[in-house]
Amino acid sequence: MIGRLDPAGVLWSEPEPARQGRPLLVLLHGHGMDERVGLELRHQLSPSLVVASLRGPLRARGGYGWFAMDDTFDLAQVVGATEAVLGWLDEQSGHSAVGILGFSQGSGIALECLRARPEMFACAVILAGFVNPLPSPADAALAQRRPPVFSGRGSADRVIPQPLVAATDHWLSTYTRLTSKTYPGLGHNVNAEEVSDLAQFLAIHLA
Repeated sequence: MIGRLDPAGVLWSEPEPARQGRPLLVLLHGHGMDERVGLELRHQLSPSLVVASLRGPLRARGGYGWFAMDDTFDLAQVVGATEAVLGWLDEQSGHSAVGILGFSQGSGIALECLRARPEMFACAVILAGFVNPLPSPADAALAQRRPPVFSGRGSADRVIPQPLVAATDHWLSTYTRLTSKTYPGLGHNVNAEEVSDLAQFLAIHLA
């Protein structure tokens, strides 16, 4: 069992007294990364946002991850990581709204959080991401709410298999209000144009 996230593995863009009453954006990094990756994104976003970057609970390739990417993988890891993120969010208070952003593997957990608690999130951002294609009992409630989601990926991204990309796009179109962008020549990464687009999306739906 994963249990609770390590509080020492959370990086905030603002000290605690400055967070109250402001919208919160939660960042979930990719496999083999850590909470430091992506926090600099805050400089490109609305200054009204508070950003919290969370460290994945599992050691992975010199960094951390949300679930295993080898033969030790088990769906229980996905469930445990999702519950750990939601449990951490339950401990936060005083924010006017909450959004969640996941990159690569982190996007899978971000979407699991969204489908488990659609009422918790004002919006979500998925970068180079994918969804767990297995149906969830919570999807019916998600379809009723249809939260706004920004999905960005590169045309040269070969990390996420194309069938999973197609399944993710179909799922997002079915259950969310999707804004989808593909960036020519971009691999499994993020570029300045994508950051500008997601910043505009967050300015409308979160900030």
